[in-house]
Amino acid sequence: MPAPILDQRDLEFMLYELFDAESLVHRERYADHNRETFDAAIDVSRLIAEKYFLPIRQKVDTNQPTFDGEKVSMIPEIKIALDAVKESGLAFPGADYALGGMQLPMLVSAVVGAYINAAGSTVMGYIGLTNANANLISAYGSEAQKEKWLTPLLSGRFAGTMAMSEPGAGSSLSDLTTSAVLSEDGSYHIKGNKIWISGGDHELNENIVHLVLARVKGAPLGVKGISLFIVPKYLVNDDGSLGARNDVTLVGLFHKMGGRGQTSTALNFGEKGGAVGYLIGEENRGLLYMFHMMNEARIMVGSGAALTALCGYQYSLDYAKERPQGRLPSCKDPLSPPVNLIEHADVRRMLLAQKAYAEGAYALCLLGTSLAEDERTAPTDVERERAHELLDFLTPIIKSWPSEYGPKANALAIQVMGGSGYVNEHPVEMMYRDNRLNPIHEGTTGIQSIDLLGRKVPQNNGAGYLACLAEIELTIALAQSEAALSEFSIELQRAVSTVREVTDHLMQAMGSSNIDLAMANSVKYLDLFGNVVIAWIWLKQGVVAQRGLDVATHAEDENFYRGKLQAMRYFFRYELPEINAWAKLLLDLDDTTYAMSADWF
Repeated sequence: MPAPILDQRDLEFMLYELFDAESLVHRERYADHNRETFDAAIDVSRLIAEKYFLPIRQKVDTNQPTFDGEKVSMIPEIKIALDAVKESGLAFPGADYALGGMQLPMLVSAVVGAYINAAGSTVMGYIGLTNANANLISAYGSEAQKEKWLTPLLSGRFAGTMAMSEPGAGSSLSDLTTSAVLSEDGSYHIKGNKIWISGGDHELNENIVHLVLARVKGAPLGVKGISLFIVPKYLVNDDGSLGARNDVTLVGLFHKMGGRGQTSTALNFGEKGGAVGYLIGEENRGLLYMFHMMNEARIMVGSGAALTALCGYQYSLDYAKERPQGRLPSCKDPLSPPVNLIEHADVRRMLLAQKAYAEGAYALCLLGTSLAEDERTAPTDVERERAHELLDFLTPIIKSWPSEYGPKANALAIQVMGGSGYVNEHPVEMMYRDNRLNPIHEGTTGIQSIDLLGRKVPQNNGAGYLACLAEIELTIALAQSEAALSEFSIELQRAVSTVREVTDHLMQAMGSSNIDLAMANSVKYLDLFGNVVIAWIWLKQGVVAQRGLDVATHAEDENFYRGKLQAMRYFFRYELPEINAWAKLLLDLDDTTYAMSADWF
């Protein structure tokens, strides 16, 4: 019997016990729903994952898309699987009824997509980016643009991308050179080159809608002069039918170490005079608009990393339970039967670490999704604003922590399985390769650390930073009422004090000394804050699990809650203490890396 894709009991815990998704039905937008409709959508997702995605998982990995100079080709099973998702209504389950969606809460939509995303890897990126593309147009596009583009995007006729990076600029968007010139009809002519565009060309949809960052002639230098444009692969007539091919050319495909089902492309805009583009919002405000899609994509990347870690954990756990090998050190009889791998203490260590990383990471991502829901539909302005501040602050951590620790979990899955782990007869080596892309996708870990320390902490007089610490303090107070959690609440309180001390020191240093030196160890600050946030997430789970354990009447529930509490214990004892070493580096303004000369390498 194949290993389960994900642990359904854990998904139910996250959705209904930790984040209380059922309470969302009291909001007007979701009044038609209940737990039965939520569970039904999740069940359909699991069935589609098992029927369409699991059987082709290895085939997708070993047959990368190709480009013959005319069009992109890929194995036909990818389109069949994606069409099954669209036909089930699960491609955009949170979309309005009027746009063909199920109008499910964002939190529920995330869990509904969990099985498909875990089994489908980056194949589901075509749909995820399309959803984010449509959400940006919905937020900032004109009424005419919404009418023209949203329905075909959310029906699955069109796909969507984001086109930012350029060969000469990379992640430095202030240096982009793609240009836009206003035409007499109000459209713009776009000229430039973009690289690393996920889903930038393929034959899975009738059309591809690129959201392109470009600089209008005469715009200010730097990020203040960037505008955002809708640039379709094919022009679209007033009646919605496809028109002529736009001046958008696929130059070639990049072939990645993982995530091989989704094309990564280099695109030229305007080789024949200028691609037709349509300005979103106002000129020179494009980066502000694009952050709407970028932040959604960052949560999507973090979630994908967490789900890939969860999937690898389930596979290696199943293997460890079934594979007999070796004997315990206390057994001296060579004729005694070997024990299963899971009986060995070091294998349990690796499984427990995977559980702590993966379940902690996924709970963090669902917290982000829950905040996005509150930002949109919470009943009061105060609640919506607080959710916005907290989500904006946490986004660099939501993106980067799962992306860094997800591959660590997958590496441990390989290690648990030994020689079977690194051969492609088992999928955990593929999961590792897929997950290793995520620390780079949508902004590297270094970029996220600069964003956190240099922008998010001081932003709005520290509103997001202080809101985060206040939320952690609330959980600490809850945990203090549970005798079994007292030691962990004390440890987290100490960790929060460390965060405050380090942050105050760095903010002062950035304002009064060499800012480059103060920022030199920003990744260690991100590591420190990330581990404190995950400890908080685990304490939140611990409170719920302890209360569940206190009233559990079935052995399965008791075992489940004890497993949660043990994973929490592991994180607090093995992972959280690392922040003390990182704090010393940061408080000392350690210059080891900063002072290293380029000539010394």
